[in-house]
Amino acid sequence: MSLLTPNFGLLFWMLLSFFIVFFIVAKYGFPVIINMVNERKEYIVQTIAKADEAKLTSEINRKKSEELFDETCKRQQEMIKDATVEANRILQKAKTDAAAHSKQKLEETGRLLEMQKQKAVGEIRTQVALLSVSIAEKILRNRLENKDIRDQLISQFLDEIENSDTVKN
Repeated sequence: MSLLTPNFGLLFWMLLSFFIVFFIVAKYGFPVIINMVNERKEYIVQTIAKADEAKLTSEINRKKSEELFDETCKRQQEMIKDATVEANRILQKAKTDAAAHSKQKLEETGRLLEMQKQKAVGEIRTQVALLSVSIAEKILRNRLENKDIRDQLISQFLDEIENSDTVKN
């Protein structure tokens, strides 16, 4: 049974070597391990802080981006509205100008037609007068060839002239 019950010398040397190793590890190993654990802990804390800061910055940037997007949408809608109003104004002005221009052209055409009508009427009157004079001349020539009719016409004209002078005075 010596395997199950250790003797005192073996137990002493085992404990002594355990405490020596423990002391060496505690003196030199544990501070390095604790220092590395602390550094790792500090690194993790810094990384978490940076991640939180990045998350916060990201959230702020997202909000700014949404605000900028909303503002851009508003500006775009205002620009579209202004452009529509301006287009309607230009279209209305063009319609008004076109109506005024067509009215002016219509009036001008009416005046031109009236002038041409007056000119045509004048020409027709001139031609009718010339034709009347020509017809009267031919009729008078035929009538004046007869001496009795000629004398009668002359006296009739003289009577008419006298009557017209009397009426005027």
